[in-house]
Amino acid sequence: MAESTVRGYDIIGDVHGCADRLEALLSKLGYETTGGTGEYHHPDRQVVFVGDLIDRGPEQLRVLEVAKSMVDAGSAQIVMGNHEFNALGYHREHPAGSGEYLRTHSAKHTEQHEAFLAQVTGEDRRRYLEWFATMPLWLNLGGLRVVHACWHQESMAAVEKHCGSSAPFADVDHLAAAHDKAHELYDAIEILLKGPEISLVEHGQPAYRDVGGHRRERARMRWWDSGAVTLRDVAVMSSSFTTETGEPYPALPELVLANGTQSCVYTDSVPVFYGHYWRQGLPESGEDFTERTACVDFSAVDGGAMTAYRWSGERTIRPENYVQMR
Repeated sequence: MAESTVRGYDIIGDVHGCADRLEALLSKLGYETTGGTGEYHHPDRQVVFVGDLIDRGPEQLRVLEVAKSMVDAGSAQIVMGNHEFNALGYHREHPAGSGEYLRTHSAKHTEQHEAFLAQVTGEDRRRYLEWFATMPLWLNLGGLRVVHACWHQESMAAVEKHCGSSAPFADVDHLAAAHDKAHELYDAIEILLKGPEISLVEHGQPAYRDVGGHRRERARMRWWDSGAVTLRDVAVMSSSFTTETGEPYPALPELVLANGTQSCVYTDSVPVFYGHYWRQGLPESGEDFTERTACVDFSAVDGGAMTAYRWSGERTIRPENYVQMR
């Protein structure tokens, strides 16, 4: 589809291998399959996928077929998610012949990736990994912006400084640098694809165990909330998190944070759309969207809704433009 014919974008949240609901959502949005190619298309709109097509769900190969055919045909664009990035690291031996991988084949990492390993094999796996390596980390489409986890200009500047592109990972040296904790790219990619985090331990709070039972000392930050000033407001904490001994994790204190803690807060006027954050239910103001930011990840793989936002040029987020498929 020529850029001049695009009248609006449909930004679709994390799919995670849920092909049936993805295709049902595309149909609900008015996308159809015709002709010999079979890709979904719309006469004057374009999908933007926010990444995380893979892992967890039961229909990953079909999801990849649908998304890639749309991108190849110009019916969609895509940004990389942290699961595509993790897949690249998991499958990249570095240095070549060393038997070592950029993302270690630990029990934790293999468990997180096992559905993809089982469902996408052989030539299909090679082909889609090659595609992952071409995905940009963000899209600036003029009137809107799209990123997987956090729109952060400093991190984008670091990527462009070291790689000269928003799609850097066709170069294995860039991929290796992004896995090196001593390299500037590491923190930049962490913020763009996983979001900024705040240390709870450094603020006098105990570690917690997440929904997978993994011990964590850091919490995600509400980078979209410019009004958050206390630890309780800034940290994203789920009611399903527990203490290390299994009790419900207590509410964080109303501890006012020092200036600069929220250096990642989004303050620009251009609307930005993102996924990653596993929302539930119907979109709610303040948590799921603000005037200029909108999350489109509503836990499709975990009993939630496959979600899109239909953008047609508006400068502020309109909750009625969310479309969900349960």
